Amino acid sequence: MEKEQIPTRPLKTVEDSRTEQVHLIMSQHMNAAGRLFGGMLMQWIDEVATVVAMRHAGTDKVTTAAVDNLQFKEPTYEGELLVLIGYVTCVGKSSIEVEVDTYVERSDGMRYSVNRAFFVMVAMDENERPLQVPDLEIRTEAERGRYEAGLLRRSMRSRRSKTGF
Repeated sequence: MEKEQIPTRPLKTVEDSRTEQVHLIMSQHMNAAGRLFGGMLMQWIDEVATVVAMRHAGTDKVTTAAVDNLQFKEPTYEGELLVLIGYVTCVGKSSIEVEVDTYVERSDGMRYSVNRAFFVMVAMDENERPLQVPDLEIRTEAERGRYEAGLLRRSMRSRRSKTGF
């Protein structure tokens, strides 16, 4: 008697969906205090997280389900470059956790951390129901560490949603 094959999900690597976006900060991006408007940065982070999730899931139907850790660490001024780098850290059945690291690149060529955000994106089918996503192939110890930290964040999000906080 032959053993029944258990279907497995396809695998994708972190590099398969890694995305980098660069913006030249201009006057229309500034707030009244002469710094990058926080809402603009939030939009760009969401766009990068969406592209990463679309690439990982293999569909253009993804939605933002949760956002963690939007702390503004460093100001960004007109004429500077803003660099956003996004990659998958952890996946569930239909969810994809995406880390987006944002840096300001100043004229000296140095990059300074502006923000680190974690987005939970959910892949959707044509009927707007959750769609199963590929598993994540872990290739390095750094990826393993990010994956395990993602599992902890998922557990914390689950507890917060049960308590309403």
